[in-house]
Amino acid sequence: MAHALDGTVAVVTGASSGIGRATALLLATNGAKVAAVARRADRLAELVGEIEGAGGAALAIEADIADASQAAFAIQRTIEFFGRLDTLVNNAGVMLLGPASDADPADWQRMIDLNISGLMLSTRAALPHLAAAASSDPRHVADIVNISSTAGRVARSGAAVYAATKFAVGAFSEALRQEVTQQHVRVSIVEPGRTATELASHNKPAIVEMINTAFKMDDPLQAEDIADAVHYIVSRPRHVAINEILVRPTEQQY
Repeated sequence: MAHALDGTVAVVTGASSGIGRATALLLATNGAKVAAVARRADRLAELVGEIEGAGGAALAIEADIADASQAAFAIQRTIEFFGRLDTLVNNAGVMLLGPASDADPADWQRMIDLNISGLMLSTRAALPHLAAAASSDPRHVADIVNISSTAGRVARSGAAVYAATKFAVGAFSEALRQEVTQQHVRVSIVEPGRTATELASHNKPAIVEMINTAFKMDDPLQAEDIADAVHYIVSRPRHVAINEILVRPTEQQY
């Protein structure tokens, strides 16, 4: 059976868990060869094994994309192994919440380094290869999908720097879209609401409890729901660009 992504190659950052893992699996199921990038090599090995066991092709790349040299390495390794790059999913990110007055500046820097700088560095390294793919078979189009958040639309108390990073993702994505759209490189953002992943667990226990209380709901989004949105974006015909998808659980009010 032919798939929309047959013959294409995708890089997915933050692929060791959650949305990144689900996205890598879904893109592979739909024909893409996938380079899975993250810091946790053991989880990447499991993911690659699962994709290959289902008949797909995948490559594990252990890297911290907040470091410029490692971000560049991840893209270059993909090109060396698969020969091209059609899709970049910038999913890697961290959410460290709490009042600004007593926050650890190291937490702020980690969010800025990964959520903004890492995304930008990976994108910069990927752009020449995406443009080349967009000028050739099989699709004559390429995609950058940046995973943002509802926090990139509405800033909330206790999430000042996290929201700032996600607003930055939106601004960067729109400016970049204007730069590369004539090359048929599409730039999109996906803004998930409350999603059942490990993201909140990186916070202190009191913050985790606060998050669970503020966003209490019986049926949050699952990582697969966001992966489905990514797949929808990248599988559109060449003349269709889906620049933004906001996805909330039905129960979420804001």
